[in-house]
Amino acid sequence: MTPWNWLAAASVVLVQGCATSLATSQLLGERYFVTPIDTYPVLIASVDGSSSTISLKYVEPGVRRLVLEGPPGGAGVSAVQPFMLDVKPCIRYYIVAVKANALDTSFTPKVDFEQFLGSSCRAP
Repeated sequence: MTPWNWLAAASVVLVQGCATSLATSQLLGERYFVTPIDTYPVLIASVDGSSSTISLKYVEPGVRRLVLEGPPGGAGVSAVQPFMLDVKPCIRYYIVAVKANALDTSFTPKVDFEQFLGSSCRAP
């Protein structure tokens, strides 16, 4: 085989390796179930101290420290809450704020739903 054939074969293997999905999970600050009237979407301000403006966060499995910003209360002020989450591989987490009423600023974070990402995700 010539060096060019080896290079072509190696690039095909590399491209196939990139096409497979890793065992990452996804974090969404959205409601999965819309029926409960005491749940609200949240803003995931940071994961393990790294902030981002992207609404869908991709994270590795393990215990993660999230900082969540809840919906504004009656005075238009949003509360910020830390939230520890044991992230399992290949799961999409829908995270919400639970409030006693719409005018409250304080909230309790909760995982609304855990959704398996499917066979394209390769769990270890």
